[in-house]
Amino acid sequence: MECKIDTGDSIVPVPVPVNKSSGTLGKHLARRLVQVGVRDVFSVPGDFNLTLLDFLIDEPELNLIGCCNELNAGYAADGYARSKGVGACVVTFTVGGLSVINAIAGAYSENLPIICIVGGPNSNDYGTNRILHHTIGLPDFSQELRSFQTVTCFQAVVNNLEDAHELIDTAISTALKESKPVYISVSCNLSGIPHPTFNREPVPFFLEPRSSNQMGLEAAVEITAEFLNKAVKPVIVGGPKIRVAKAQKAFVELADACGYPIAVMPSGKGLVPEHHPNFIGTYWGAVSTSFVGEIVESADAYIFIGPIFNDYSSVGYSLLIKKEKQVIVQPNRVTIGHGPSFGWVFMAEFLTALAKKLKKNSTALDNYRRIFVPSGVPLKCEANEALRVNVLFKHIQGMLSGDTAVIAETGDSWFNCQKLCLPENCGFEFQMQYGSIGWSVGATLGYAQAAKDKRIIACIGDGSFQVTAQDVSTMLRCEQRTIIFLINNGGYTIEVEIHDGPYNVIKNWNYTGLVDAIHNGEGKCWTTKVRTEDELEAAIAETTGAKKDCLCFIEVIVHKDDTSKELLEWGSRVSSANSRPPNPQ
Repeated sequence: MECKIDTGDSIVPVPVPVNKSSGTLGKHLARRLVQVGVRDVFSVPGDFNLTLLDFLIDEPELNLIGCCNELNAGYAADGYARSKGVGACVVTFTVGGLSVINAIAGAYSENLPIICIVGGPNSNDYGTNRILHHTIGLPDFSQELRSFQTVTCFQAVVNNLEDAHELIDTAISTALKESKPVYISVSCNLSGIPHPTFNREPVPFFLEPRSSNQMGLEAAVEITAEFLNKAVKPVIVGGPKIRVAKAQKAFVELADACGYPIAVMPSGKGLVPEHHPNFIGTYWGAVSTSFVGEIVESADAYIFIGPIFNDYSSVGYSLLIKKEKQVIVQPNRVTIGHGPSFGWVFMAEFLTALAKKLKKNSTALDNYRRIFVPSGVPLKCEANEALRVNVLFKHIQGMLSGDTAVIAETGDSWFNCQKLCLPENCGFEFQMQYGSIGWSVGATLGYAQAAKDKRIIACIGDGSFQVTAQDVSTMLRCEQRTIIFLINNGGYTIEVEIHDGPYNVIKNWNYTGLVDAIHNGEGKCWTTKVRTEDELEAAIAETTGAKKDCLCFIEVIVHKDDTSKELLEWGSRVSSANSRPPNPQ
């Protein structure tokens, strides 16, 4: 028996051992999670999901990880999916479901397949006039379902064993095909009941590979090639939807073939190889890497691959690009200038085919190399001088390798981490489209659990950390070796630069003291506060020396107004976009 799984490049068979004793819904669901690549499930127990959790624990290839709250369980599944390609979380009915939904919404915005499983009411309670606990007190169990319908691509309410097999398999396969979260509610009394559909190993579901419309693909390639080949100085810009299209390899094929300079949109960082000889940096309008904005915006043709243009990525709608000069390649559509536009043309196939049709053109890359002047190195801090943020990130840069991954929290870390040069195979993740502060703690937990061959370096602001700090305890229980830089500047600095007010100031915590209390002598944990460059250097040396097998928590004390120049510029432009007066009626 085998299950066939889509790896992005091909459909490959995965051997599935026959287990004749697998006759229940709970065992079937656990086995399906294993078959699609899930090895860790993030959960919060509640009376409606306890029996189901027993079956997940009984699956030898699954590891159930209890989180401190549902929001972090969802964020952890998000981080896990970024590394493994799929994630899963399990919560209880309504009170748990509505708590996890913010994380699921973020995963939807970032095109991450998460299987969100909820332990639901007893099947006998459906269709009655009963009022259940964990609800808002109405005899209507659909509130949770209706809420999830807006942030998932498929919803399955399993309150009958007759169609449970079909509903579960459809939900999981839809998550993988659409690269979006799905919702599965399982009645609390069904997990352990045998049923004929589960008496033997189920027929594996099959993820049919998607192929482009051949005529549309050929036409899109021909017109795009003609458009780009007549340009004098074209450029390539990679975006975040390269991930959902599984087109990283095809992107490199195109870059190698055409010789254009390669830039990346901020939310696409980590998806484009920065060690590539044609890589020039981040295109982010007015806050681009030095000289990148000039090269992109002065080009006479640009091919944006998997972009998301929103008010944040466009710096308050201030990008100086013109539609008639651009080719937009989305996961299943190609648009050239103002048109034509070709649907059902898939990104990876399109890029591979286009690579064979483009003439080599390094004009824009030559221009970049002619005008490029390397950025200055931050001045070394004087003895006992307060540590500056740019000095902190100079030292973080020195920590990066192919064995590390960076998680950047919403805030000034977006901008400082964006300037890091990623070595080959160094991971990088942040949540730009949804931008939920606090995301990084759970995401770091999940990513570290999935990518055990990498040491995670998480850059988290104090305001964000206060939202989700509890699950540092779960990192310790999982024996993770993450390095957390807690950047303590006394408030929500990113909000300050958009619109300041007393609401942006937060109560200062003794962050190392908090983590020490969470540690409580159980697990490997090391904390320290640093205020100077010398103290920072000593702390980093500890993380790679005596404390290399510990979770390391470094609280970095910096001035409240110490921000990147990019945040200052970006904040003023976003503020301007937010404060536009109403259009006249």
